[in-house]
Amino acid sequence: MLTLQLFTFSPIRENTYVLYNEQRKAIIIDPGCYFSAEEEMLKNFIDSEGLQPTLLLNTHCHLDHVFGNRWVHQTYGLELHIHRGEQIVLERAPISGQNWGLPFTNYDGPLHFLQEGDVIELDNDRLEVLETPGHSPASICFYCSAQNFVIAGDVLFRESIGRTDLPGSSHEQLLKSIREKLWVLPDEVAVHPGHGSSTTIGYEKQNNPFLQ
Repeated sequence: MLTLQLFTFSPIRENTYVLYNEQRKAIIIDPGCYFSAEEEMLKNFIDSEGLQPTLLLNTHCHLDHVFGNRWVHQTYGLELHIHRGEQIVLERAPISGQNWGLPFTNYDGPLHFLQEGDVIELDNDRLEVLETPGHSPASICFYCSAQNFVIAGDVLFRESIGRTDLPGSSHEQLLKSIREKLWVLPDEVAVHPGHGSSTTIGYEKQNNPFLQ
């Protein structure tokens, strides 16, 4: 069984997730730690819980979701897993950082590519990869059917959706992704987004003004 720990990092207030099991193995998703104090906070949690980070995943590669990739790689020796279509977004992230006044050093280690239907395994726990483009060219979500939750990146928020005024984004494609990949999940599935508070599929079907 997976336990989920949330951290909110950087001036952009991005949600970083650590998932870990009873064997104390952990997955780090979208590490957004920008300041050294945030890196220390993440490391202190991992150390205090006796966790062994084994996987580094990005839902997508906008700057706020990749700030901490290099630090995680250097600290824990983990190599990055993304969708192939996000590689160009990752490469351009430091330019976005300069434009936002948030310069950073990008991850430059090996890349491993994920796609629709891939299954990420942590001992007996499984996350299914869902392709959900629209907010970015090749966003992915990580769905745990056994525990009824999905790590959704910036695809779906509580009563909102990801912005689509960025390079490579598409409002129509984002709505299609939500309807075809997330709306088909059970209503009770918890949605853990890249920003803000968690919600559920059922709540968003009834209350999300962008999808009525």
